[in-house]
Amino acid sequence: MKTAITSIKLQKKLHHKLQLTVVNDQYGMRGKNKWILEAIESFLALPDYPNLVDIANCSDQLTDMISLRFPELLMRKLDEAVIHVRRQYPGMEGVKSNLIRASIIQRMIRGATSVTEQDCN
Repeated sequence: MKTAITSIKLQKKLHHKLQLTVVNDQYGMRGKNKWILEAIESFLALPDYPNLVDIANCSDQLTDMISLRFPELLMRKLDEAVIHVRRQYPGMEGVKSNLIRASIIQRMIRGATSVTEQDCN
């Protein structure tokens, strides 16, 4: 199976919460990539995901870099999602990174009533 590698930046606080959540969800210290890939799959299945991408559009304090390894099929889905979001929000920059960040935030707050309740900091 072919894979692609991409990197995104996260806020330090979000990265720390992500690490704790991954461990608490029983994925272990090396399970972050799998956890994030599952989060992206779930996020892209939401009918209104393009509207939710804006929650991750916080460009300040993006200090922590993480690299992700994507299966080719998921990378194609992500590329299609980028095009879909850009059609709705042509001025948005960093759409792929925002999609990934929004996926992470959505999965972390799955118990909340709405995705927009999560503070991006």
